[in-house]
Amino acid sequence: MTTMSSIWPLFDLRLTTPRLELRPITDQDIPAAVDAARSGIHEPTRNPFSTPWTELPGDELGPNMARWYWRCRGEFAPEHWTLLLGIWHEGQFIGCQDVGARDFAVLKTVTTGSWLKKSVQGRGLGTEMRAAVVLWAFDWLGAEVAESEAAAWNSASLGVSRSLGYELNGTSRKAWGTKVETLQHVRLTPETFNRPGWTLQVEGHEAAAKFLKVT
Repeated sequence: MTTMSSIWPLFDLRLTTPRLELRPITDQDIPAAVDAARSGIHEPTRNPFSTPWTELPGDELGPNMARWYWRCRGEFAPEHWTLLLGIWHEGQFIGCQDVGARDFAVLKTVTTGSWLKKSVQGRGLGTEMRAAVVLWAFDWLGAEVAESEAAAWNSASLGVSRSLGYELNGTSRKAWGTKVETLQHVRLTPETFNRPGWTLQVEGHEAAAKFLKVT
């Protein structure tokens, strides 16, 4: 019998840390994701996202998030992909951690981005979920570099990067909604990675790797 997992094997991927479960966002998860985002992610005057999606009116936020999840799936290909992983803590959806790559077979490089609802920030969960995808990328996919970026004022995001061993990798200017922001780029390799003291549990990797054409 054909199942969604047999059509889209990524749905069976599970990354488990001591406090979190990371798994691809399905259509059934979208309402919980929207509720988490509506509960608040950042202060109104400090938007950490280059596309100010969190500032949309409540009735537009949900459709916009759904379109983004569907677009990432619709455009997914081994040559260029973005995997959106929902974050579950104590049975509740609390945020999203994405990991993506372009020409991974050649470059062996992944990029990451994330958000957490405000009520769970400050507990080290952002570091834990970033460590999870970096561990998966390095140890399971064979990545050689993990990159990220944040607005230069975003001390929380840059603090997560610093704690995991990322090194500064230059700056750039980018349109941030209607403003211009300076972005701080950061770079991590297996050699500089400050590995956590716990072991990542992974389920469904073999089928996911085959789908990604990672050997």
